[in-house]
Amino acid sequence: MSRIAIVTGASRGLGRNTALAIAGHGGDVVVTYQSRAAEAEAVVAEIQAMGRKAVALQLDAGAVAGFAPFAERLRVVLREAWQRDSFDHLVNNAGHGDMALITETTEAQFDRLVSVHFKGVFFLTQALLPLMADGGRIVNLSSGLTRVSYPGFAAYSAVKGAVEVLSLYMAKELGGRGIAVNTVAPGAIETDFLGGAVRDTPDLNQAFAGMTALGRVGVPDDIGPMIASLLSEDNRWVNAQRIEVSGGQAI
Repeated sequence: MSRIAIVTGASRGLGRNTALAIAGHGGDVVVTYQSRAAEAEAVVAEIQAMGRKAVALQLDAGAVAGFAPFAERLRVVLREAWQRDSFDHLVNNAGHGDMALITETTEAQFDRLVSVHFKGVFFLTQALLPLMADGGRIVNLSSGLTRVSYPGFAAYSAVKGAVEVLSLYMAKELGGRGIAVNTVAPGAIETDFLGGAVRDTPDLNQAFAGMTALGRVGVPDDIGPMIASLLSEDNRWVNAQRIEVSGGQAI
């Protein structure tokens, strides 16, 4: 029986790369997206071309009121597409960047970061746990910026730090069901995060490359395959860990 993973925010960036890497490792994927339906369906088509099953479902990862209806849609999809009542893996990837100095961060910016990156992770996981198979896996995305600082990322990094603590408690409370929970913390990556700032701004790219032992910033292919590997049986005994995938950033 194939493993089924839910990857939130999988229409682009690290989520897309992770979904494709999971399929490459032999898994099936539920791809969630907020507004990029065409891009999400393109990811589904790529996965299907690899011989795996995939479905795209709309989800606003910052809107808690929508989580119960999402869980019900998921329940129907699992039965129709896989003839199952459960899924195996949850990758809480959906998110956005909002760069501002502490003195310039607005309450609206702060609240949205909390809603998507922390509150959303907490309550979406809660809503989906009844559908998760025992022995499943959860991977929560954090950031290399919870270990080192860079001006403008205080609020973003703080909520990612909250996710890291939450992951420890998830691992403890869900251990009785055999569910392992880990945090993956990417370093600077060339994606459209922050409007493609690291990818498209040479000075910023070079700044992060200069503080990385391997001499460059990351690309999505540095992250997705690692997450897919973490979900495999080869890593079944890895639990409650923060795993930084940054090429040795600021060491």
